[in-house]
Amino acid sequence: MKEKIRQMLEDVLPLVNFDSDFLFSELDSLGVTTILMTLSDAYGITLDASDATPRNLRSLDSLVALVERKLSEKG
Repeated sequence: MKEKIRQMLEDVLPLVNFDSDFLFSELDSLGVTTILMTLSDAYGITLDASDATPRNLRSLDSLVALVERKLSEKG
């Protein structure tokens, strides 16, 4: 799942370093929105402004954890 998410996000945000441990600091509001919309569409989950936290967007691993958590909540 991690590599699939990396590829999807690199396709829509090619200038962002998804290997960064400080991913949130590299993103502007459009980048955050793009990530949330891309992951929502790809996995059929609901991500909104309340999910756009520095903790959830800290790194690629934290994004994967967010998606996994939302998928498990979905059932």
